[in-house]
Amino acid sequence: QVQLVESGGGLVQAGGSLTLSCAASGRTFSNYAMGWFRQAPGKEREFVATLRWSGGTTYYADSVKGRFTISRANAKNAVSLQMNSLKPEDTAVYYCAADTLSRVVAGNPGSWGQGTQVTVSS
Repeated sequence: QVQLVESGGGLVQAGGSLTLSCAASGRTFSNYAMGWFRQAPGKEREFVATLRWSGGTTYYADSVKGRFTISRANAKNAVSLQMNSLKPEDTAVYYCAADTLSRVVAGNPGSWGQGTQVTVSS
């Protein structure tokens, strides 16, 4: 079992920036993808971004393209999500995920983090 721990959530004003981090433990991630999902109150969980670990390929939801960037962090088996030009509609609980790229994109990863709250005020 892979353990995922998110950090970096908080309160920010619209137009501001915030960076989330996700650290993984329990196994190596050379064959894995890591990504982010979010869920707003009363809404379904939606895909945000993912990174193929070895290949470095990234994919983003249309709603965050040009504003969010997913990348490998300096720490081993860790990723970050840099969020710029934040909007109130970005308010949600953000969840880290890990598995193969296909399973992450499909919303069925083997591992989920506990989630971290991001609140964007008007």
